[in-house]
Amino acid sequence: MTTAAPAKRFERKGPSTSAMIASIADPDQKTVSAPFGHALVAAAEQDERIVGLTADLGKYTDMHVFAKAHPERFFQMGMSEQLLFGAAAGMAETGLVPFASTYAVFAARRAYDFIALDSAEPNLNVNVVGGLPGLTTGYGPSHQATEDMAIFRGLPNLTIVDPCDALDIAQAVPQLAAAPGPSYLRLLRGKVPMVLDEYDYRFELGKASVLRGGNDVVFVSSGLMTMRALQAADALAAHKVDVAVVHSPTIKPFDAATVLAELDTPRLAFTLENHTVVGGLFSAVADAAAQRGLGRRIVPIALPDAFIDAGALPTLHDRYGLSKDRIVEKVLAELG
Repeated sequence: MTTAAPAKRFERKGPSTSAMIASIADPDQKTVSAPFGHALVAAAEQDERIVGLTADLGKYTDMHVFAKAHPERFFQMGMSEQLLFGAAAGMAETGLVPFASTYAVFAARRAYDFIALDSAEPNLNVNVVGGLPGLTTGYGPSHQATEDMAIFRGLPNLTIVDPCDALDIAQAVPQLAAAPGPSYLRLLRGKVPMVLDEYDYRFELGKASVLRGGNDVVFVSSGLMTMRALQAADALAAHKVDVAVVHSPTIKPFDAATVLAELDTPRLAFTLENHTVVGGLFSAVADAAAQRGLGRRIVPIALPDAFIDAGALPTLHDRYGLSKDRIVEKVLAELG
């Protein structure tokens, strides 16, 4: 008599760094491991309402750190984003504060209607955590959420945060937990660079921050492109170009007052973002400038309105203009 083999359990796998270079950190750069997971654990120790959920991607969204620390407050929902965010909304209805993680492409493309009607319309405190935002994986259009902010910016009540580094993430998590209404956090995971600690910076939800001044050029940036903006500013100093950097981690609600105060000068202005040129930071800045009647040119540095190739991240960032060297080339070309 033969015994049937046990049914195989299928698990979602994350992009393999052995297959292609997938780190956003530069060699020898200071990093923090799993800042989101550790920040969520710390926040949960202060707020018993916080729970964590994932769609079979705990390891690849750093939610596994929370699951280990608080197993009784962690929920594995399987490969179903609709179920993930529907359940999170139901938990929020009971007074809990859920953080629900998956890849950004799955949240934005597969589960938008559930996020819109179950969380945003009733204005519930559901925190959507989207891994692999923009060009942070080399696995092509199936995993690259290059249009996620464009999809979500039109959704009423939704706060959108695009953090630069581990410090941004660590400080954003408790503020998102405390803020009313739903949020979308573009998650940098794994070994995340630590950059902003050198600039006397503190994350404040809904606020932009001037990290450094400069007389010739002003960069308005979000996400990991703030790290690139700071690197490019240092490199441009060797060319006698003085660059200011304004970091805008909250895309919605947008801090127009701080950003436009920096743009209302004779300096050449750029936006830098790890997102398509359509519907992200550039659009937010241009909208605000037009409404204020600020008639000036703003040059976008962003991904094209196209599906992005697969490949190693350093190669892709250089090909699509997100690397430090390409930013420097762009600025020098604009300055003539």
